[in-house]
Amino acid sequence: MLKMLSSRSHNTGLAVLLYTASSANFRKLYDYLMLTTQQHNLLSTPTGALQVSRKPLWLDDRKGNPSNPKPLYPVLFSLVVPTYNEGSNIHAIVQRLSQLLDAALPNAYELIIVDDDSPDQTWEQAESLIAEYPNLRVMRRQHERGLSTAVIRGWQAAQGEILGVIDGDLQHPPEALMQLLAAMEQGADLAVASRHVDGGGVSSWSASRRFLSRGAQLLGLVLLPQVVSRVSDPMSGYFLVRRGAIAGEVLDPVGYKILIEVLGRGAIAEIAEVGYVFQEREAGESKVTWKQYFDYLQHLLRLRISSGRLGRLGRKLNFPVARFLKFGVVGLSGLAVDMTAFYLLFSVFSFGLTRSAIVAAELAIFNNFIWNDRWTFGDLSQQQPQKRLVIKRFLKFNIICTMGLILNVLLLNLFVNWLNVNPYVGKLMAIAVVTLWNFWINLKLSWRVTQVK
Repeated sequence: MLKMLSSRSHNTGLAVLLYTASSANFRKLYDYLMLTTQQHNLLSTPTGALQVSRKPLWLDDRKGNPSNPKPLYPVLFSLVVPTYNEGSNIHAIVQRLSQLLDAALPNAYELIIVDDDSPDQTWEQAESLIAEYPNLRVMRRQHERGLSTAVIRGWQAAQGEILGVIDGDLQHPPEALMQLLAAMEQGADLAVASRHVDGGGVSSWSASRRFLSRGAQLLGLVLLPQVVSRVSDPMSGYFLVRRGAIAGEVLDPVGYKILIEVLGRGAIAEIAEVGYVFQEREAGESKVTWKQYFDYLQHLLRLRISSGRLGRLGRKLNFPVARFLKFGVVGLSGLAVDMTAFYLLFSVFSFGLTRSAIVAAELAIFNNFIWNDRWTFGDLSQQQPQKRLVIKRFLKFNIICTMGLILNVLLLNLFVNWLNVNPYVGKLMAIAVVTLWNFWINLKLSWRVTQVK
């Protein structure tokens, strides 16, 4: 035991201390060493923009990062497996993938498990497999959630020139990887495992699930025809992509359909498709919910905006158009809350004009904060989930919006009394200016990413 601890700590003095300490202190120090070793085995989670570098992290990091060391062998292929409560499947998926890739790419690949801090401790079970599978790497995300962002964080930590993703529930047959890798070797920028080409299909889907899947694809063809029509199965979560095709692009996915984001924002020239049969789960529970269909619709709309004229103008001006449009939609909901609350308080409960107006305005501000925090700036809020930070954002939002109300009155008087603008036109102009004010100041102050571990 003493020899093992000394080896782990690389410190003879610490080993002697452990040997002479009381049993209680010995246990505390032993637990500390185990935790330190465990943390060393885990990949650090990248932060900041969801942007894949053109070179692996160990090439870009001149200072050196022990969590992302230089590999012993050149890595050609990095396969990310996003997980959440997949403890019952994790050993089987790692074993099957490792057997296939050990034969095809010995010492030239890595498996990256990216776990969203699963309650069943999938990350811990995966970490225990590293000694048996040396090409396995494990990342535990504690401040972000979502399949798409998990995949990108894994790619950010990856060493390979070819990046891939496969589900961790064994519904994607690992054997199809060989065909996907062969397609990439032949020059494809993107190789997609498809259920809708020769050799593809689903094992035992119900009629309703087939209808929803096809309906989602049809919706994508309507909203994003130039993107979705490029592949037969845009809903696939099983594909490989060349690093250079997406490197440098700031990705902004919603939900779990990462392929659409890659197609919409990446420099994808040649695409290959490989048929596969979608399998039923061997263990665990399905995570398909109605929320994921809503996220998919939101993702389509976001890509539609960013690829259209407004998106191009926003990129030219360095202005987040899609986020601003969401802020505007939330503002309209706040207007409805304001008017409804004012009517009830003033006309129904006779609360008084001034008090009714103040309470209604505050309710509208509260409504707007909730929706902006969860939707407009949801990606930033997820990085600051602590209650004190939520309260801090709300207080800032409240102050900024109150200043916006004052600014609205001042601008209205300026437009009408000084510039002789029609009162209704002046009111619209003041609302437009104040909306821009509220959005920009809140973006820079209320939802600024700070104090993130």
